Amino acid sequence: MVTITYVEFDGTAHQVQVEPGNSLMKGAVYNGVPGIDAECGGACACATCHVYVDDEWFARLPEAQGEESGMLEFANEPQTGSRLSCQIVVTPEMDGLVVRMPEFQS
Repeated sequence: MVTITYVEFDGTAHQVQVEPGNSLMKGAVYNGVPGIDAECGGACACATCHVYVDDEWFARLPEAQGEESGMLEFANEPQTGSRLSCQIVVTPEMDGLVVRMPEFQS
C-alpha cells in the first residue's frame, strides 16, 4: 500500500492507504475523502477530480496527456500543479504524495 495525503481546501488532511494500480481518484473515493466528486467515474470526461499536486511531486509524476490537458481547462481555478486525479495511476514510488483540492469542483 502507498500512503497518499489528500488535503481539503480548508486544510483538513486525510492520509490514506491506496493500492498501487488504482488512480488517485479511486484512492480518494474508496477511502471516503471529501472533495473529490468523480462524477464521470474516472473516464476523463469531467474535471470533478481536480487536484493540485505539491511542487516537490509535480515533476516526478508523468505529464498530463492530451485528453487530460484539454479537460483541465474546465477545472475550477487551474494552476501550476493542476491534474485530474483519475489520470494519475498510483505506483509504489508515490509513497508520501500530497495533493490539495480546490475550494469547489467544476
